[in-house]
Order: sequence, then structure tokens, then C-alpha cells
Amino acid sequence: MKCRRPWIVGVSGASGTPYAAAVLRGLLTAGESVDLVVSRASRLTLLDETGIAFRDAHWREDLREWLTRGADGKPGTFRVDVDDVRHWAAGDLAAGPSSGSYPVKGMLIVPASTACVAGVALGLSKDLLQRAASVTLKERRKLVVAIRETPLNGQTLRHLVTLDEAGAVVLPASPAFYAGATHIQDLVDFVAGRVLDAAGVPHQLYRRWEGELGGSRSD
Repeated sequence: MKCRRPWIVGVSGASGTPYAAAVLRGLLTAGESVDLVVSRASRLTLLDETGIAFRDAHWREDLREWLTRGADGKPGTFRVDVDDVRHWAAGDLAAGPSSGSYPVKGMLIVPASTACVAGVALGLSKDLLQRAASVTLKERRKLVVAIRETPLNGQTLRHLVTLDEAGAVVLPASPAFYAGATHIQDLVDFVAGRVLDAAGVPHQLYRRWEGELGGSRSD
């Protein structure tokens, strides 16, 4: 029997839930399994940015609705199968991802708030998201931290250096404009694509730079 080895996706309280949705869609489209941890703070952000109340008791229904939304908030933009997603409550410190013996490929924190970055850098493990990230680092697995705050003060910068030195990929949610973006979704997809690049997951979310101006979109 094939062992399930998912990617953990942690969603913290920073603004940027469309980034998380795009990463989740990208993983599922690539045939990857996902373990999802949505922090308490991120649920407030999700409600504010999409109008969706993410509920533990109805998480699959709420996730399906969330992933159909585009960056403009309009429903029905996307279709994605969420059958290979497993949800863990943020307060469940006995969950699978809290242990290094739980088999995963790595973890993507999208978006990452400064509070989340601080908690992971200091090893606080105050909730499952932080604990799973600490486990990912100690097991030397891939950890991608898509920070979505600006400006950054010295304390946060030091925390990011700590994560970099521990082996994490620090990936600011900074969209590029060379890929020919014409809609806000294009900018969101660029950041999501860079997150997936860092994880080594194939995708076709943005046009890659080919070394010359006016290059065509990669197949």
C-alpha cells in the first residue's frame, strides 16, 4: 500500500488568503496530497477577504467554496477536487503533523504573518501551525515561508535570518510584472507559482523568464 506523503499548508493571519488558495489549487492540480492547517487569526482574515467563515465541522464544504473563488472574490471561477485534503484544527497539538514520525514532504506557510514568523523562529509552538513548522525544520524537510507584511522592522528581519539559517526558504509575497499580468489573479498566481517552484512542484501558473524581452509563455 502506497504511503500518503502530503504537503502541509499552513495559513496564518496575514492578509493574502488568495495566495493560499492559489497554492492549494496548484498542489492539488499537480496530484499532490495536502494537510491543511488554518490558524485562528487567518479565519478572521479569510472572512474579511472572502466572506467565508471557515468552520472545523464543515471544513470541506468551506474549503471547496474558498478554492472556487478568484482573487477578485467572485465565486465559481475555479474547479478543483479537494478529496485528497486532510484538515487539522489549529489547536490540535496531538495532530499528525506535530510529530516528526508523521510522513510529509514538507510545509508551505502561505501567507506568513510576522507573528507566525516570530513564533516559528523562536520555536514557540503555540499552535499546530507553529509546531508543524518547527518539526519540519528539525526533520530537515522543506519549509517555505511566504511572508506577506510590509514594511519589515529589524526584529522581523532577524527572525527571517534565523529561519534562513535553519534551512527554510524565505519567500516574500512579491509579484513580478515581466510575466505579462493583466489581472490581479495573474499577480497572485505568480507568487503561488514561486512558492511551488521552491517546493519543487510542477505547475503552469506564470510565464517564466526566458532571457529575452517579449518571450512567449512556456508550455
